[in-house]
Amino acid sequence: MKGKFVYQCVDCGETYTDDKIRYLCPVCSKSNTKDNPPKGVLKVLFDYEDLNRKNTTLQLLKNTGFLDLFPISKLESLPNLKVGNTALIPLSSIDGHRLKNNVFIKDDSLNATYSFKDRASAVVSAFAKEHGIDTIITASTGNAGSSLAGICAAQHQKAVVLVPEMAPLAKLTQILMYGATLVPVKGTYDDAFDLSVEATENLGWYNRNTAYNPLTIEGKKTVSFELLDQMDGKLPDKIYVPVGDGVIISGVYKGFEDLHKLNIIDHIPVIVAVQSAGSANLVNNLNNNSFSFVPSRTVADSISVDIPRNFYMAQQFLKKYRGETLLVSDEEILNASAVLSRNTGLFAEPAAVTAFAGMLKDNAEGNLVVLSTGSGLKDLQAVQQLISMPGAIVPELEHLMSRI
Repeated sequence: MKGKFVYQCVDCGETYTDDKIRYLCPVCSKSNTKDNPPKGVLKVLFDYEDLNRKNTTLQLLKNTGFLDLFPISKLESLPNLKVGNTALIPLSSIDGHRLKNNVFIKDDSLNATYSFKDRASAVVSAFAKEHGIDTIITASTGNAGSSLAGICAAQHQKAVVLVPEMAPLAKLTQILMYGATLVPVKGTYDDAFDLSVEATENLGWYNRNTAYNPLTIEGKKTVSFELLDQMDGKLPDKIYVPVGDGVIISGVYKGFEDLHKLNIIDHIPVIVAVQSAGSANLVNNLNNNSFSFVPSRTVADSISVDIPRNFYMAQQFLKKYRGETLLVSDEEILNASAVLSRNTGLFAEPAAVTAFAGMLKDNAEGNLVVLSTGSGLKDLQAVQQLISMPGAIVPELEHLMSRI
């Protein structure tokens, strides 16, 4: 293996060295159209044989910050922000009723910009830093953009964020406060995505887009390393993951696959892809010979996706490791949001709480982990129907008691 790692196309299997910046497989991507998920997404592979010869263990990897499984040269290239190592919170009862299973919530709203996307942005930013690139562009419905903006602010890099003009205000506010260049685009996320790629090709800016830049998967896989460490080397029975374009679930799989190739774990846990029923184009096409989609409409805006761009990689992982799928309605998502908040003190946005809704619906037994990928403060409008804002009272005790 030349260099620290190679890229491998998930479609044709061709490998490419890491001697230059790469996005998609140059052969498979030639046939890509707007009506189907893109072909040619690349996976990063390390020299697992060499690491096995060194008797690599989880503790050894942890001692070096998992650098041997990162596509960067040194940890100092990562931002000096709180990214990763988020809390794993046990949930033993719901509304006073003891659960029959052991449930743990992995709370990634504790990342620097309050979402799971920081894991990907941190690695992309570090790679750009090591290659002397100071401008990074991305297309985003909100979270990836605010994440890149915050990470770039910490790294003194320039972030250019293209968003559909209807993106949630809270996320747009974050992007602007971090000092990034925000460019609303008339049209969809796909229109913003295509424009960002055109800018990359013509202006030389580094592109963070998921299912385009293979290093985003490498950032997201870190959650799997953390879970194994936090659970004292024992794998959970099931992990529930909110799914839109298929990148997060692919990252979770990739992390466990890396560990499996190093014989640190002896199997891949059951991973459950949970999608909103109003945006189920990944789940509904898993067993189809050709891809077809229904326009998405769901309260979970961050996972509202017509054409999941990481479909083929996610499909391969789910089939190879016998993953499961679940669909939940918007009503179930919003109900789960309220249940999670009042029982744990965790307020998650609808896209993030989709996984929790799936866990509630599945009613499985064993050690269960739920990925909660973003703060509820990112999309306050979505949950307004769950609450009734009280009016003011006269500042007298009897009026206070009437509200208790």
